[in-house]
Amino acid sequence: MNKRVFLFVIDGFGVGECEDSKDFHDEGSNTFENINNQIPLKLPLLSKLGLKNIDGLHFEKVANVLGAYGKLREMSRGKDTTTGHFEMMGIVSKQSMPTYPNGFTDEIIEKLEKSFEKKVIGNKVASGTQIINELGDEHIKTGCPIVYTSADSVLQIATHTDIYSLQELYELCEKARAIMSGKDAVGRVIARPFYGKSGNYERLNNDRRDFSIIPDKNNSMQRLYDSGVKVIAVGKIGDIFAQQAITESYVSHNNKDAFEDIKKIQNNLDNGFVFINLVDTDMLFGHRNDVAGYANSLEETDSFLSNFVSKMKNDDILIITGDHGNDPTTPSTDHSREFTPILVYGKPVKQAVNLGILNGFGNIGEFVEDYFLDKKSMIGELVWKK
Repeated sequence: MNKRVFLFVIDGFGVGECEDSKDFHDEGSNTFENINNQIPLKLPLLSKLGLKNIDGLHFEKVANVLGAYGKLREMSRGKDTTTGHFEMMGIVSKQSMPTYPNGFTDEIIEKLEKSFEKKVIGNKVASGTQIINELGDEHIKTGCPIVYTSADSVLQIATHTDIYSLQELYELCEKARAIMSGKDAVGRVIARPFYGKSGNYERLNNDRRDFSIIPDKNNSMQRLYDSGVKVIAVGKIGDIFAQQAITESYVSHNNKDAFEDIKKIQNNLDNGFVFINLVDTDMLFGHRNDVAGYANSLEETDSFLSNFVSKMKNDDILIITGDHGNDPTTPSTDHSREFTPILVYGKPVKQAVNLGILNGFGNIGEFVEDYFLDKKSMIGELVWKK
């Protein structure tokens, strides 16, 4: 028996505010439903898998649902990429990873400058596309790296390719990663190379690199890997998990490239766990409050998944979820604290099972371990065909 599990994370895809959303200033956020209220979505595959039937959503229920469906309540104290993905594998963050809404402290900046042997400029919350045009000329004139952050737990370093090679930028990020530890342990240090001329600088998204904190080894992905299960990472999964417990990593910086990688994997992989992040909904549209762009990206994903499902094998399992919300219809450009969907489909799985609300994204990792390692899981108890 060649078992395969494909876990698709639609980045920034939430299905309604959690009970504690007010603590995160996210009252009223509902990424899926609020988008649909503005632009009615055509999602035939996701609807057949039970997306519209999830408790708490206000859609006409779909009959004869093909999969198991429900929603997940995040147990970690956060709403960022690293926290969400870590929790899927059973790593619960009891404290929010630090953010710096007023820029980094003097102590952190002093450490960075000492390590870089160079002054830094920026040090504020900023849009990456805006700050390189704001400070790009000064950066080229002085050679000072641009350091900035966002609403996420990140430290981002932008340098022009004529001033710093990619390798030199990555080395700066490695130094920053070493500094941002302990109480200052941001989820990610991100390399943001850019090119171009004054007033028209552009980011090189394909050369972006994320330097994440090392995950606790007590997690589902590590146990799968240690048991000999192939673990295949697609998109930014490899970076999120600092390349730990990964057999092979496909680095794709957008959904289009990820789709091509997934096609190859589906055609060639004999068995294993494939962990996929589809980044466009969050990176390109959620953070920019682009409702139409987000809607279109969802529909493109649905179309791809329809083709994917048609080629699934008898022992394949498909899981679809999100890592947090990112409602583009609200004034905020930040992630939103929301429930995330859980859709499970495959011949080993019963159809039309309402999973209700499950506590913890880690139910996903436990379910995958259940399939490969015979570890009992809540989802498995509800959906396995006996």
